[in-house]
Amino acid sequence: MIIPPRPLKVMVATRPVDFRKGAAGLAALVEHELGGKPFSGTAWIFRAKRANRMKPAAGSFL
Repeated sequence: MIIPPRPLKVMVATRPVDFRKGAAGLAALVEHELGGKPFSGTAWIFRAKRANRMKPAAGSFL
């Protein structure tokens, strides 16, 4: 288990994303389509089209 050093803000994207995207693609999605800062320390959760899978992306995109 990894415990963040400060309170962690978690944002959940409600629209499905293409799960073939890597870290750079998800960072671009956060910045351009969701209006967020991809390296701000916020955790982003994305879902697949069928809503049967989820993909987390931490603020530093580990």
